[in-house]
Amino acid sequence: MQTFAKFVTKFAKPIVVTWIILFIILAVFALQLPSKLQGDGFSYDGDYQRVTAELSETFGLPASTIFVLFDNKSDEDIERILTNLEAVEEIDKITSPIGVESLNKDNLSYALLDFNNTVEDYFPIIDEIREIVDEEKGISITGAPVISKDTNVASQKDLMTAEAIGVPIALVVLLLAFGTVVSALLPIIVGAITVVSAFGILTLLSGQVNLSIFILNIVPMLGLALSIDFALLFINRYREERERHDVVEAVQISMLTAGRSIIFSALCVMIGLGAMVVIKVEIFENIALGGALVVMLAIISGLTLLPALIVVLGDRLNKWRLIRVKPTASRWQKFAGFVVKNPIKIILVAVILLGIAMIPIKDIELTIPSVDALPTSFDARQTYDKLVEEFDLGKQATVFMLAERDGGWTERAGLEKMHEIQEALQDDPLVVDVTTMFTAANIDSVDTWEMANNNPQAPGMLDAVAENFVQGEQMYIIATIDADGASTEAQDFVREWMDKDLGVDFALSGQPKFNQEIFDEITSKIGLALAIIIITTFIILMIAFKSILIPLKAIIMNVIGLGSTFGILVYIFQYGHFGLEEATIALIIPVIVFCLVFGLSMDYEVFLISRIQEEYEKGSENAKATVDGLVSTSKIITSAALIMIVITGAFAFTNVMPVKQIGVGIAIAVAIDATIIRLMLVPSLMKLFGDWNWWLPFVKRKRS
Repeated sequence: MQTFAKFVTKFAKPIVVTWIILFIILAVFALQLPSKLQGDGFSYDGDYQRVTAELSETFGLPASTIFVLFDNKSDEDIERILTNLEAVEEIDKITSPIGVESLNKDNLSYALLDFNNTVEDYFPIIDEIREIVDEEKGISITGAPVISKDTNVASQKDLMTAEAIGVPIALVVLLLAFGTVVSALLPIIVGAITVVSAFGILTLLSGQVNLSIFILNIVPMLGLALSIDFALLFINRYREERERHDVVEAVQISMLTAGRSIIFSALCVMIGLGAMVVIKVEIFENIALGGALVVMLAIISGLTLLPALIVVLGDRLNKWRLIRVKPTASRWQKFAGFVVKNPIKIILVAVILLGIAMIPIKDIELTIPSVDALPTSFDARQTYDKLVEEFDLGKQATVFMLAERDGGWTERAGLEKMHEIQEALQDDPLVVDVTTMFTAANIDSVDTWEMANNNPQAPGMLDAVAENFVQGEQMYIIATIDADGASTEAQDFVREWMDKDLGVDFALSGQPKFNQEIFDEITSKIGLALAIIIITTFIILMIAFKSILIPLKAIIMNVIGLGSTFGILVYIFQYGHFGLEEATIALIIPVIVFCLVFGLSMDYEVFLISRIQEEYEKGSENAKATVDGLVSTSKIITSAALIMIVITGAFAFTNVMPVKQIGVGIAIAVAIDATIIRLMLVPSLMKLFGDWNWWLPFVKRKRS
């Protein structure tokens, strides 16, 4: 590390120039990233995708559908619009509401635009459709592709809103911490370069990897917060060292001390991100990729660009002083002394507060974000809500069964097996309707089917019906169930039927299957992800601090803090407080917040304990080392946490619900960690355990 520090300070100007060139090049690509993002990230390589593709390819069933809602439109207007839509070549089939009772109610009617599985990019198609239908009032569109596109647009607006709120406040916090314009702007500049560079690289990777629209919010949220945190830590340590050394030497010492903390902190964050990869749902893989990339860039920029800029600037770092920063050591000294003198009382108060915050967890309801993630101001959301309200579209769900049998289905044995499966589905109390070739032909038995199909006067009269449902050894059945597709009841129905032995190979599709696969993948893998995070973090902290107790305490306190965070999230969003309507918690939130915050909160653990460790190894007693470490880092931890809260908490003012919940969740977790845990619990426990804090079997600690 020392050699690297000397290299950075020696070649400071070339390093800055190199970063500027890279930034300009990557910025060009970064501007293209929004157009490269597709879908909400809830994609899983399972039966749902396979069966949906097979039904589309083999049987001509739609892989996706767009709804066109007509409000108070005549048949002539509807026919004219649908005729114009025929010009959109990607549309596979158009179902008109004219003359179809189920597609009409009062003055409302809707058409269906079906697409097969060959369509990869819906966004330009949606633009084309909107150009046609937006020519007159009373016509709007919705459906999964439209909702996905509008969520992309909303995410871009949310990003601008959050940054417009968060960055100026972060700048104010930095001004209060450093007092000068140049030193306050430097972390912002480094953070912006880091995020833009990450966006540029992600654009280059988009050809090989499907990227979710949520990348647009997660990457800058994480990148800005971490980059600014790292810069804050580094500049603070540099200023301390500058009082005793020249610029170059102060930078080198800061790289050896603060740089070490930055590396270990970033490693903890990357572990949390990397662990999400085991959950084979696209959004987690995306966040792991985007997050790990921006964290890596934050390390590189924090240990190359930042120190190089400080060397180039020299004492101009303190130029344009606006605020005279007053020393706060005496106040923190009093606080630290109080905590160390009353560890038991402090621990009891902290545990009670955290325990109360955990209580609402018992009521947590997790759902997969869908149209409810989209703000109500968007036409796609309003149109969808109107379809649900007027046509009850969301109250029942459709399940598709694709079955395969050796010898096919048109012989007697195959017909009997198909009818047997049909009857089993009809006997299920949740099933309200079953569609097979028998029901399509209004035939109630195999004998009747064979008799009708072998009629000498009209031989093969049912062949056309059969071809709609049977192709070779494959056959499909449609079951309509009396449950919302996103409900637990619908998921249980799918799980129950997948466990049945029907005597043939089969698989299911439909919204209930989609939700079931996502839920089961997350719940089955979350334990492994958490185990990876906890074990790896323990090992890293054990190596960093040569201690068993310190990483163990850190992990336990993190888990408790996150439990309190989830309780508060339930209180805010699910109970509907602070002016918010009641809403379920997005399924991804606990996973993302836990994985991200578990790593982020270790920043402050590493900052604090590293300084306590320095003092302890210089010869200070444990209690004094704890006080001195707390005094020297409290201000910087508080400032860093405040910036993290501001950057992430700014997303509370956004409109895409999962993004809002992620931002609020991270902000709350960081606030709890930086106050109750890091300033109260950690020093109290450090005092109670004394020298045992630094115990590691078979290792003898060197002290001055």
